[in-house]
Amino acid sequence: MENSKVNFNQDRFSAYLKPCSQGLKASVPIAVGYIPIAITFGLVAKSSGIPDHIALLMSFIVFAGASQFVGVNLIALGTNPWEIILTTFILNLRHFLMTASLSLRIDPSVSRTWRFLIAFGVTDETFTVASLQKDKTLSPFFITSLNMLAFLAWNAGTWAGIFLASGLPASLQASMGIALYAMFIGLLVPSLKESRPILLVVLISIAINSVLFWIPLSAGLSAGWRIILSTVLAALTAAMIFPAGIGGDKNE
Repeated sequence: MENSKVNFNQDRFSAYLKPCSQGLKASVPIAVGYIPIAITFGLVAKSSGIPDHIALLMSFIVFAGASQFVGVNLIALGTNPWEIILTTFILNLRHFLMTASLSLRIDPSVSRTWRFLIAFGVTDETFTVASLQKDKTLSPFFITSLNMLAFLAWNAGTWAGIFLASGLPASLQASMGIALYAMFIGLLVPSLKESRPILLVVLISIAINSVLFWIPLSAGLSAGWRIILSTVLAALTAAMIFPAGIGGDKNE
């Protein structure tokens, strides 16, 4: 009887350990890719005059790369806090769809608290890896491990970026602000080359933001509101032009 109980506990432990190890293994490429970007974020935050504890809390609490970069830029411009919150909210709306999709593949017996923790750790990359798994039902241990390593890598990179920035000359720290724009260009250009719809949407957003910047009627709009309006109007325009979505066939 005692042997069967031991075997039962070992089987349960193995059932938990295997998905955890699979999640960690699947997360390694994501973690490796996050570290240099997080270092850049730490450098940019430091060079923008953001207090260290604020930058660290952004990575720990927000954990959303694009939103953090945009947030740092808006803070540096002196944007109203509510505009920053609304801008990052719009940027992260896609996470509602991603987490809703993953929730359908998680065992219904998983508690709400655990689901909340899983949802917090979902990023574009971890969602892609999780959604491509062949298993119909995803283990919460797998997703938690997948998210956890990515989260730790992002925060470690932020620490490293802030630490490295502290030892850089003031002139070099000031020049690090260009890294933000270089990163966005590096992320955007490959998509523009692969998809004409994305190119059109980018041009639409540039045009809208330019109009809002130059016309006298919108002279009182802050940078934050221009970004918000440009994002919403470009997204609505894209939805009307490409009702099937812009992530379909390349060069369509």
